[in-house]
Amino acid sequence: MQLTTEELFVRDVSSASAVAESQSHVIWKTPDELARIVSRFASSDGWLDRVRLRTEHRWYERLYHGPDYDIWAISWMPGQSAGYHDHGESAGAFVVVTGILEEHRPGEPILVIEPGQPRAFGPDYAHDVRNLSLAPAVSIHAYSPPLSEMNEYELDGNQLIPSRGASERAERLDQERHAQWQKPTNPTGPLSIDQMLSAARVRLRRLSPDVVYRSVAKTEAILVDIRPESQRAIEGSIAGALVVERNVLEWRFDPASSARLPVATDHDIQVIVFCSEGYTSSLAAASLQDLGLWRATDMVGGFHAWCATGLPIVPPSKAF
Repeated sequence: MQLTTEELFVRDVSSASAVAESQSHVIWKTPDELARIVSRFASSDGWLDRVRLRTEHRWYERLYHGPDYDIWAISWMPGQSAGYHDHGESAGAFVVVTGILEEHRPGEPILVIEPGQPRAFGPDYAHDVRNLSLAPAVSIHAYSPPLSEMNEYELDGNQLIPSRGASERAERLDQERHAQWQKPTNPTGPLSIDQMLSAARVRLRRLSPDVVYRSVAKTEAILVDIRPESQRAIEGSIAGALVVERNVLEWRFDPASSARLPVATDHDIQVIVFCSEGYTSSLAAASLQDLGLWRATDMVGGFHAWCATGLPIVPPSKAF
């Protein structure tokens, strides 16, 4: 689903006054400035609760509209693609917040974009952005001047030609992409556990114990203790944490599972997993993301780091 000029203005009528403001004195942001803007915005709080996942098309929402630039959030389910497009006269930048995206440009190598690596470009820049991984992705985009035009293209060999609208060919490409992400391959061979851990953490916005404490207190974040009973008996516990041992975690949080917990209402819930030291929890959070729980993450350092920070615990003698 493409962002057309008509859709942009329909979705953002509330910003009409800002658009109508005289812009004779406005200085447009450079691509480098936009890259810094998306990086700062992505690391801020308060916008994640607005993100939604849509299987039928990419979800997107304009989160800020100023006289010189605007900011968008976009979610990408596995297999979803923007299609080849430009941004009219707007320069832009985007950063992946969670998940992994790919940028495709005619005649150039595919660029794999991991979280925290902003991409910036000038006006009339054409590309296709795709999620060909097995997990959802979320990205933040900024444009200057604010986005008002997107031109669509089709790939003919190594050349882009203007698109005349949706076509059977485009629909077929979407079906092929969908089939592609359903057939995972590992061309690099087996991974070591250290490589698996690194790959998992690339996808996560890991949280320190202090941030976890505030998130649980101020939001509807669900703190989940995946340690086995024997460890909890020795180390203690965190009051209010939901105990779900690792061997049943996916079944308890998959919204489609008959064994799910009542809190597992949809894929937008925020689950924060912790173990003793923050290793198993990273793999567990990545597994939850594979189920579509795109906000799943873990606590850096686990229960030991929570204790070292001086945050309250239930001592072992009172844990049960």
